[in-house]
Amino acid sequence: MVREKIRVSTRTLQWKCVESRTDSKRLYYGRFILSPLLKGQADTIGIAMRRALLGEIEGTCITRAKSEKIPHEYSTMVGIQESIHEILMNLKEIVLRSNIYGTCDASICVRGPRSVTAQDIILPPSVEIVDNRQHIASLTEPIELCIGLQLERNSGYLRKTPNNFQDGSYPIDAVFMPVRNVNHSIHSYGNGNEKQEILFLEIWTNGSLTPKEALYEASRILIDLFIPFLHAEEEKLHLEENPHKVTLPLFTFHDRLTELNKNKKKTALNLIFIDQLELPTRIYNCLKKSNIHTLLDLLNNSQEDLMKIEHFRIEDVKNILDTLKKNFSIDLPNKKF
Repeated sequence: MVREKIRVSTRTLQWKCVESRTDSKRLYYGRFILSPLLKGQADTIGIAMRRALLGEIEGTCITRAKSEKIPHEYSTMVGIQESIHEILMNLKEIVLRSNIYGTCDASICVRGPRSVTAQDIILPPSVEIVDNRQHIASLTEPIELCIGLQLERNSGYLRKTPNNFQDGSYPIDAVFMPVRNVNHSIHSYGNGNEKQEILFLEIWTNGSLTPKEALYEASRILIDLFIPFLHAEEEKLHLEENPHKVTLPLFTFHDRLTELNKNKKKTALNLIFIDQLELPTRIYNCLKKSNIHTLLDLLNNSQEDLMKIEHFRIEDVKNILDTLKKNFSIDLPNKKF
């Protein structure tokens, strides 16, 4: 456990982690403060951060299991201590850490007698198991248990539907949220009109993210949502014949890119994330794995640098060049000078 004394600055807004601990592999805790804030600001930030932490951050779950030997979800099999339903519920609790986009496949294939745990899941390289000891099933006889799994990265909840059962394939309810709980509280100090506030934010995660990582991701999501307002062009409202009717200007992503082309400030480029460039999924995943998250990160690379990225092809570089030329009228150099 790490604790720090809280010191409030009256001049500069700053945040600090005042407590951090790991209760188990599947339960992390962090306590943060942000200060000094004006009266009312702490509640505004606290509510927004709580909603983003609980509802917007993505996680990875097992969403489907498939085995031709399973007659139906509530059946039992000779040599397996648990029912099929219990096995599916155990699979639902497996905590995964990944940077996949969409879905991918995994599998379990073991022979008893033995205990089957999360460690027995055969995963793609981009997925990790947080707790290998999580129990799945107990095989009491020398039989084989082979199950195909579908992994998905998403946010919020996914509930299986009664009509979504296929031959030997069973959907699993998924809770994608890596943040298990969030509390925020406010401490006020000062007198009269000079009253200021400290925001306390408590975050519990399932181990796939640390509370600090979750705080960063939620902040990025909120900033991303407000970018259109930050870069919206200032246009006068055009009154039509009806003086009470106004037409609001339409702000699009390409409008912002045009504006950035006229004024290429690094701070502005750093606020555009690569997921806004509408690149193909495979290119997006390769860039993210190479720690290229923003437009500024991308522009700091040459064409030669991009070709060194794993699984990157010349067609992918051409796709990026076309996107930059279309939206920015700029090009990446062949090599770094």
